[in-house]
Amino acid sequence: MRLDLTQEAWRLAARIVDIESVSGGERALADAIEQALLPLPHLTVLRDGNAVVARTHLGHPERVVIAGHIDTVPVADNLPSKVSGDRLYGCGTSDMKSSVAVVLRMAARLTRPNRDITYIFYDCEEIEAERNGLRRLSLAHPDWLSADFAVLMEPTDGLIEGGCQGTLRAEVAARGIRAHSARSWFGVNAIHGILPILTTLDSYEARRPVVDGLEYHEGLNAVRVRGGVAGNVIPDECVVTVNYRFAPDLDLALARQHVRDVFAGFDVRFTDGAPGARPGLTHPAAAAFASAVGGAPRAKLGWTDVALFSTLGVPAVNYGPGDPNLAHQREEWVSLPKIEECEQAMLAWLSA
Repeated sequence: MRLDLTQEAWRLAARIVDIESVSGGERALADAIEQALLPLPHLTVLRDGNAVVARTHLGHPERVVIAGHIDTVPVADNLPSKVSGDRLYGCGTSDMKSSVAVVLRMAARLTRPNRDITYIFYDCEEIEAERNGLRRLSLAHPDWLSADFAVLMEPTDGLIEGGCQGTLRAEVAARGIRAHSARSWFGVNAIHGILPILTTLDSYEARRPVVDGLEYHEGLNAVRVRGGVAGNVIPDECVVTVNYRFAPDLDLALARQHVRDVFAGFDVRFTDGAPGARPGLTHPAAAAFASAVGGAPRAKLGWTDVALFSTLGVPAVNYGPGDPNLAHQREEWVSLPKIEECEQAMLAWLSA
């Protein structure tokens, strides 16, 4: 399936949305992106798995990265895309294929930008951190990510969102004694034993710390319960998986300790985690971008790969046309005017 980069951004976005690319199945879209970029003489195009990178080499003293993931969460009867009024509906419209369309159009149109640019389209952002395509690039090709500043085109509803929250998942286990359900008094029911875990979560008061002038809102929630052996067995184990979204004033070690403290007395096993990133809006490159885009920055209430750029020493912000509150919804949509607004703001910044 070919992509026409001369189409209006919203039409290109619809085309991209219709190329299904659930995490782990991005090859068709990565192929289409690579084929669209290869003929452009001002770009050097590179490929690693289902990640595509395109770079200018104009000799400017500053290089910026503009990055976006091409995968989506599983389709929920929301393909193909459709337009209704000034909205484009479909899986990934907000998170973040409308952004991918904007970046592709920029890559085609900005033949002489005022900074050197590295465009990155990567895979597997929506799943576990160890499969993240940007992380893979950082390990295999760190020079591809080298830059003075980065803009991650995550959905922000056209506002700059600084930093990001960290995230971790943990399994909190209640133990019991297995027995025949006809003689349950000889056992201890582990499913019943998760009540204190659920009560703790229900009464948990989330922090709302201010970090570098932006207010974050944490959350600690159950996202899965696993337990039971058979219909006639008292179970001896029940596991609650919890997800902790923590502000960037905590590192991963402190966040894990907090979860241990909250669930003191229970077995806690950590299964996944990624640190957050402080806003970094005082960096000169970030300040220049904020001035060009306008609006009051706000905190990113979620994890993004801004955190990875932070570990690489590259200041980064989130900015894109999608509404983050619509991400992953069955009725996900993006505003057509927001796509245009975002594209014009980015072009103005990079061509002024």
